[in-house]
Amino acid sequence: MSRATNRKRFRSASLVTIVLLFAVILAGGIVRSSGSGMGCPDWPKCFGRYIPPTHVSELPANYKETYVAKREAKNQRFAKMLDKFGNKDLAQRIREDKSILVPEEFNAARTWTEYVNRLVGVLSGIGLLLVAVFSFSYSNENKWIPALSVLNIFLVGYQAWLGSIVVSTNLVDWIVTVHMLLALVILAVTIYAYHLAKVQGKPMLNTKPLTKVIAALAIILSVIQITYGTEVREKVDEVADRFQDTNRDQWVAKVGQTFNMHRDLALAVVVLNVLLYALVRRTFSRHSVQQQMMSLVFLIIVLQIGAGIALSYWGLPPVAQASHILLASLIFGAQFYLMLNLSRSANYTEVSR
Repeated sequence: MSRATNRKRFRSASLVTIVLLFAVILAGGIVRSSGSGMGCPDWPKCFGRYIPPTHVSELPANYKETYVAKREAKNQRFAKMLDKFGNKDLAQRIREDKSILVPEEFNAARTWTEYVNRLVGVLSGIGLLLVAVFSFSYSNENKWIPALSVLNIFLVGYQAWLGSIVVSTNLVDWIVTVHMLLALVILAVTIYAYHLAKVQGKPMLNTKPLTKVIAALAIILSVIQITYGTEVREKVDEVADRFQDTNRDQWVAKVGQTFNMHRDLALAVVVLNVLLYALVRRTFSRHSVQQQMMSLVFLIIVLQIGAGIALSYWGLPPVAQASHILLASLIFGAQFYLMLNLSRSANYTEVSR
């Protein structure tokens, strides 16, 4: 197989994998908003099967006790790991957490929601593996491309383990945030390696430093906003437990200052991106990838505002919750790709002079 063919396959596999990574984020949001995290209590199988059951009659009589015991054992192993890193208080809280002893009732819809989430995750993992294999066709010209692609294999393995901890323990709030941020890192690494392949041999652009600084600040602000969003999600889960999943229209009011900060930062996101748009429009032609990415960012921000309004005033509908996190990730991805193209671009001839 020729090097040119492998390079073409690398770029194609990267694009498909980027789409799959966004699909994983969406699927994870659906799992979280629907409470399906324990729909499959074991891994990699689901209730000991490659194809999950559709009715409780297909399960053994003692399935609850079996999977509660497995969940408890996993949490105890995690507590031991925390002990080794010196976080003894949290480890003790996990050991004493009685919520893990409460068995989950079988729910076919939740089981299949989690199962589909896992399938999408497996497909993205296969995509990343193919990207890593094909990336070595660039090893002579740019060693960063295979290095980043191989790094992602390890990151996604760690992400899978972290995801199992997210659903296994109810106490470690920060793990949900780390899980989300690591997903963005994997996405960014994939986009960066793809971009390096696209701009191979292209010259650097003379983009003004101010534009690059504003672009970087826009990305940082988006990451901060996503971080606050995951914390809001944690607060919502606490409120949902308190209200026993009733009175959804009152949940937002009970979340408190974290939600207010998340909402207020949305205005800063809009203002900063308006400024960035003005700078990009002055520098690049209308049909350039830079302006296309900037227009895409604005479109997604408008959709994101709509999802935020739905969450605030319509009782946190699960569809809006899943859409909200997907749109936030799309904004981050588009902003990151825009920033990369401010320094070097495959269609650099479209830069305005």
